[in-house]
Amino acid sequence: MRFPEFKDEWKENTLNDIADFSKGQGISKDQRSEDGTPCILYGELYTTYSSEIIDKVFSKTDIDSKKLVKSKVNDIIIPASGETAIDIATARCVKNDNVLLGGDLNIIRMKDKKNLGDFFSYELNGIRRYDIAQIAQGVSVVHLHASDLKGLNVRVPSFQEQRKIAGFLSLLDKRIELQKSAIEKLKSLMAGIYNQLFIQCNGDKVFLSDICTIRKGQQVNGELLCSSNEEGSLYYVMNGGTEPSGYYDRFNSEANTISISEGGNSCGYVQWNNSRFWAGGHCYTITSIHNNINSLYLYHYLKSKEKMIMDMRVGSGLPNIQKKDLERFPIYIPDKENQQHIVDVCESIKSKMYVVHQLLTKYSQQKQYLISKMFI
Repeated sequence: MRFPEFKDEWKENTLNDIADFSKGQGISKDQRSEDGTPCILYGELYTTYSSEIIDKVFSKTDIDSKKLVKSKVNDIIIPASGETAIDIATARCVKNDNVLLGGDLNIIRMKDKKNLGDFFSYELNGIRRYDIAQIAQGVSVVHLHASDLKGLNVRVPSFQEQRKIAGFLSLLDKRIELQKSAIEKLKSLMAGIYNQLFIQCNGDKVFLSDICTIRKGQQVNGELLCSSNEEGSLYYVMNGGTEPSGYYDRFNSEANTISISEGGNSCGYVQWNNSRFWAGGHCYTITSIHNNINSLYLYHYLKSKEKMIMDMRVGSGLPNIQKKDLERFPIYIPDKENQQHIVDVCESIKSKMYVVHQLLTKYSQQKQYLISKMFI
């Protein structure tokens, strides 16, 4: 897939043919400050910078920068270590001079200004990503060395075509960032609405176990799970995280059920399940809710108190929430008319958030499709 004005063949090179390599120097998390010189730490490539182009730097440090490594416009940075081979294949192009580049970062600097770092960031993150993963080394901690990257094959179009492709994909990235910003604003709005609706919620005070049954799920062998549900005939499996841990051909929980994560770093996460699913060994489900309780009211009440539920976690290695503590969690129940009013308000925001999430998913899928078709 090419823009119609371009016909020339792309040249095949190694990264070593077109770029020089170096490494950043150590800046730790606790050396970040409110003022100082802009800096990028290697871990931020996984957590902070989600698009291929970094044109705004969020961290700063006030440490002496004389012996540290500073960026030049067009530099590409790739982590030198990570948890998995595929995660380490994360390229970003820095669009500013004099940004301090922390340790554990490979720096790729183009030899010729007619080669654009942002174009090659898209190429390395797309069609070359699995090539990078194959040359990464290690098991528990994966390492990526400049000596390995130098021999990586890349395809190089003309400067004009590089600029056209990178500019086009960057527009999609900006649209994706706008969607993410809209989601964060809706989350903030929902938090404000929760605060208004529930902080002074009048009604009968009960314990959670007084109005429902709390059941712990059943663990299923991970080897029996599928990683995706392409045919749509499987049921997702909820465990201790915020996303499904896989897909299974059976279910043990009905649609329109509240689940609460029992164990792991996300224990206490409250979720409304629209469809049948399998509750795993690190997942609680809320069943047999009393007739005078609107299930969606109970979900939104628990969601509004999610941080309080998470604060009940015990243990250090694998934190968990004890069933006995969850059973004693206090709930305020207004009359059914007020329950329905609260549900109507919260569901309207939730529906809007769902639409925005779906748009974000579609834009992200569109970007990945284009990257797979536009690079040779």
